[in-house]
Amino acid sequence: MTTPTRPWHGVLVATALPLRPAGSGALDPDFDGFAEHVAWLAAQGCHGVTPNGSLGEYQTLTADERARVVTTAVAAAPAGFTVMPGVAAYGSMEARGWAEQAAEAGCAAVMLLPPNAYRGDERAVVEHYREVARAGLPIVAYNNPIDTKIDLVPELLAQLYQEGLIVGVKEFSGDVRRSFRIAELAPGLDVLCGADDVALELAIAGSPGWVAGYPNALPRSTVRFWEAAVAKDLDVALPLYRSLHPLLRWDSRTEFVQAIKLSMDVVGRYGGPCRPPRVPLTAEQEQTVRHATEKVVAEGLS
Repeated sequence: MTTPTRPWHGVLVATALPLRPAGSGALDPDFDGFAEHVAWLAAQGCHGVTPNGSLGEYQTLTADERARVVTTAVAAAPAGFTVMPGVAAYGSMEARGWAEQAAEAGCAAVMLLPPNAYRGDERAVVEHYREVARAGLPIVAYNNPIDTKIDLVPELLAQLYQEGLIVGVKEFSGDVRRSFRIAELAPGLDVLCGADDVALELAIAGSPGWVAGYPNALPRSTVRFWEAAVAKDLDVALPLYRSLHPLLRWDSRTEFVQAIKLSMDVVGRYGGPCRPPRVPLTAEQEQTVRHATEKVVAEGLS
């Protein structure tokens, strides 16, 4: 396993949170299971985790649950294994509070969406990052214009970087051309791959890290792919990418949490159900994910 030069480099797994049935139809977090999952990902060669992202269903957690996810991950992480939680919130003060909680827990960095309660203008976005930066941890911005309706375009990222507010960006726009424009406008800003199905393209473009979903189910093959891709070893990376891509593309679909959790179940890792408002996959979707997962396992790519 290659040791990253910065905590937000390498393969950071956007962790799924195991939820188990409780009374009255409720689903409660299995914190012991989550701790085991974090330790297992480290043992499989991943470089860190990013809990409390959308894949971790943070929007459905209580404040106590969300805080405990962070402290559980930190306690389970071995030395040198990054914990970079998502600190997104409707309000900037709340997001700063989550960043302060992360700092107190011992996290190395945080990941921050722009304001996601409304379509803020550039002034609002900059002030949002200024507020959360006061917590004192390095911030990796998260550009997800599909869900937030705010696009952290290269010019805006350059402004945030030049002011010292961010150290990197998880790029989820799907536009692989942006990495080159960002590099021109903000040399030194780390552009992390944020969508599993463009990982090869961004690795070749120079991305030093991948905030990834599918390592939850397939850590060894995804880490092997990523390290080959950043080394420009296409003889290894390209066949792996082709084999994995039928699953990786689910990371950019609405049902990505359900799909990744199902793949975890298929390979023998507990994924389990999701909290509402997410609903189970349709029968057709489930068959597609199950078949694709079984195929990569049969190919020895677990």
